[in-house]
Amino acid sequence: MTTSPAPRRLAVIEVTLSRPHAPEYHAFVGNLNARLAGLAEATGWEAARFAASDLGRDALLTATDGVDAIVVMGGEDVAPTFYDGASGYEEEGLHFEEADEAQIAVVERSLRRGTPLLGICRGHQIVNVALGGSLLQHIGGETQHKNPGAPMEELMQAHGVDLLADSALASMFGRSVPVQSAHHQALERVADGLRVVGIASDGVVEAVEHQTAPIMGVQWHPEDRKAPAGQLLAFLDALTAQVRAVEQAA
Repeated sequence: MTTSPAPRRLAVIEVTLSRPHAPEYHAFVGNLNARLAGLAEATGWEAARFAASDLGRDALLTATDGVDAIVVMGGEDVAPTFYDGASGYEEEGLHFEEADEAQIAVVERSLRRGTPLLGICRGHQIVNVALGGSLLQHIGGETQHKNPGAPMEELMQAHGVDLLADSALASMFGRSVPVQSAHHQALERVADGLRVVGIASDGVVEAVEHQTAPIMGVQWHPEDRKAPAGQLLAFLDALTAQVRAVEQAA
């Protein structure tokens, strides 16, 4: 009698379980996180969501110890103290420093262990900060990266991203990819070990891949309801391929 292999475990790491100060935004972010976790479950992963701020560093590391892959999701700005930035910048909002610290620790451990990890929007920025990079605190002027003043469900802005020909992302999507994004910050100093592989037409860094570890970050939201069909699945399939490669190398 043969038995089916156990499903691979995916940790979906978000910021917080509660935003009483911003219920509409909390619902919006929650829907994005649920959409990713739901598709992962539907495609064979055992997906679990973890709130970094509520758990804290040590508990998050314990709860995600031994998972096969990790996705660090979107949310609030990373607190400037984690990249030697200054407070008081334009559109600065509430920070969740407990989440920052916990998510940074998860990225650092993923790098040490070679655990496949994808960072989305804030998660993309967390990857860069965790590895020693910094952030552009506000994208000024007219921007293609957010739809300011729009209702919450229409915050995402559609635009294109150019990809390097020899990148993993280009093997998934070709030399350019249409994306949905909603952010006012971006990568500034790119951390050692990360390679910029995706750039918007205004020069904003939209995607990075680690040179030696299975770690990737994208500034856009493949889990948005208006993202191109199949885009989120392509990222989950890429994580699956990375997990298999890790297993084969063990």
